[in-house]
Amino acid sequence: MSILSWDDFEDDEPKQAAQAHQPAPVEPQKTTDSQVVSNAQHSSPNLAAAQPARTSTNRPTDPTDPLARASNALENLDVAPGLEELEMGAQRVQVDDKAMINCRADLNQLVPFKYEWAWQKYLDGCANHWMPQEVNMNHDIALWKSENGLTEDERTIVMRSLGFFSTADSLVANNLVLAIYRHITNPECRQYILRQSFEEAIHTHAYQYCIESLGMDEGEVFNMYREIPSVARKAAWGLKYTQSLSDPTFKTGTPENDQILLRNLIAFYCVLEGIFFYCGFSQILSMGRRNKMNGVAEQFQYILRDESMHLNFGIDMINQIKIENPHLWTAEFQEEIIQMILEGTMLEIEYARDTMPRGVLGMNAGMMEEYLKFICNRRLSQLGLPEQFAGVNNPFQWMSEMMDLRKEKNFFETRVTDYQTGGALSW
Repeated sequence: MSILSWDDFEDDEPKQAAQAHQPAPVEPQKTTDSQVVSNAQHSSPNLAAAQPARTSTNRPTDPTDPLARASNALENLDVAPGLEELEMGAQRVQVDDKAMINCRADLNQLVPFKYEWAWQKYLDGCANHWMPQEVNMNHDIALWKSENGLTEDERTIVMRSLGFFSTADSLVANNLVLAIYRHITNPECRQYILRQSFEEAIHTHAYQYCIESLGMDEGEVFNMYREIPSVARKAAWGLKYTQSLSDPTFKTGTPENDQILLRNLIAFYCVLEGIFFYCGFSQILSMGRRNKMNGVAEQFQYILRDESMHLNFGIDMINQIKIENPHLWTAEFQEEIIQMILEGTMLEIEYARDTMPRGVLGMNAGMMEEYLKFICNRRLSQLGLPEQFAGVNNPFQWMSEMMDLRKEKNFFETRVTDYQTGGALSW
């Protein structure tokens, strides 16, 4: 390999002379932005037919030449459909034009923000970024493989938790991508939904990372939501609320369909993420407090931070839809929502009894039942609905600090501000 010197650049005349005898490179014909706008303003329904055909003697005509095909395609481009979609020349979006659902304002215009809280939650979620590989699993591997490391009940808890959560976050992500994102018509909320979708992928990755690290039977764990009744019933309950929304022909815009969307949001944010996760999280975090399965517990702590934010965002979005569409929040619909949340609570109590047939980790099924009723009351209250279980308390006081329930407050009560990057979190 030789090193170039300045002598190599001094005499370009021979090269230029040689290039003068070569045919000039062919460039596709260009249209300026001003020409596009001008054409759009004078476009007719048959814009392509109205424009005269343009030819160029310099453009290659060989149909097998990619450059020729690209040039011909651009020459025959009909810009009318694109301009209709973008509403070329339309007025800029104003804050008052924005709405949660059924909004016709341009979704591509992120600012001005109407819901500052949604953008703040997006920023907080980004600041809370983490990856599963950051967590050391060596202690967990040694304990899991040790013959006397865990009791049979403790092993059941770990298996059941990973079995449910490994698919639950995939169910949530599919619902976000295939159903919710399409029907929420506010760009700053969509921005957060995109962030949440990515976080759900990280959570599924984290569960897979734990399962792989511990050497579990992956087929058994990932199919638990179809084979273990208490797990399968929770998954089936959530899936039924996505059936209509995932239909590509489904559209909001009528009171009936708008209520279907609202019902889906409540089912997934308030029940699936707001109730179904709490028994398993409590069990795994309790295990971590006893210096058992520290790596799995740390993964769950990171996930819990994300899920707390998801819950906050979902409740704020639901309440905003209620404010903008009060006709949807009928007495009959409220009764239906109360029943939904009670159903979810009962399913989680059933799951608690299945995973804790005996006392374990300083808790039992009876204590977990009271805790879940406490959580149920909280979800109902956050939606402005009456509590259904009088006199219940949180039997796990340590959970208030470890799970940080104070972060689950509605945006209309307080703003969440204390998130930080995953590598800097202090547990």
